[in-house]
Parts: sequence; structure tokens; C-alpha cells
Amino acid sequence: MTDDTTPRIRPARAADADAITAVFLASREAAMPWLPRLHSDEETRWWVANVVLEQCGVWLAEETGTGAAVGFAALGGDWLEHLYLRPDVRGRGIGSRLLDEVVRHHPDGPLSLHVFRRNTAARAFYERHGFRAVPGSGSTANEEGEPDLTYRLPPVAGR
Repeated sequence: MTDDTTPRIRPARAADADAITAVFLASREAAMPWLPRLHSDEETRWWVANVVLEQCGVWLAEETGTGAAVGFAALGGDWLEHLYLRPDVRGRGIGSRLLDEVVRHHPDGPLSLHVFRRNTAARAFYERHGFRAVPGSGSTANEEGEPDLTYRLPPVAGR
């Protein structure tokens, strides 16, 4: 059930690239200030427009009334590639709603994701939603060279 303040979730469009980029950059800066900044805002916007929006199913959460983007999730095959929220809306259930939307569009599971080992808030969020770390999955093969883990949501009958 939604009310007048509950963000609506809809499929993202190419025209949403700027808004998605802004959420991505603000979220990473606030939640993971220890990550190196490897790309300019313009390079990041190009990547969102030409890679994320072209290769993934993307859902956008936007404020009712203003239409301002507050979060997004991207599904690429069996992988949750991205789930980011604007820092000022964390703790309002928007991430859970975005994750539910992704799971709804990937009902046969399993669904996997990578999360930085130091991102304890994200790890706790995914664990609350049934994801479990895959034993022995740690790596630093990501662009940032930061230790990460693979998490997996096992398939559930009737999901």
C-alpha cells in the first residue's frame, strides 16, 4: 500500500540517465567515502546511459509529486548489478521496495550480487532480505581493487 509520500517505482528510461547518475554518485560518496573516485561525473553519466540502461533492467524510485529520483536498481541476468539510494532517503523502505521489484522480475532465482566487504550497511541489508555470502567468494578483481564478497539469494518455491 502506498500513500502520498511513498515513492513510486517504475521502469527507467534513457531520459533518466542524469537522475540515476546523480543518485549513484551521491550514494557512493555518502555510504562509501573510502572508495577511490576513478571516473569523472561525465564518464559516469556515459556509463549509466550506455551500459547500465542499455544492458540491464533498471527500476527508478521517484518522489510522489516532484518526480525526483530517490533510488534505482539494475538487474543484469542473474545479477543485481546496482541498488543505490539518495542518502537522505535511507531507512524509509525504498531499498526494500526496489529489491522486491527486482526479485519479482527474477522469480526463478538464484539472484547474486557483489558487495564491498567494508560496506557493512549494505551487507546487513542484503542479509535481512535472505541473501547469504558465498563461501570463498572474496575478491579484489573489481575496478576499485577493494575486497568484495558475492552474495546469493537462493531460489524459493512459490516466489
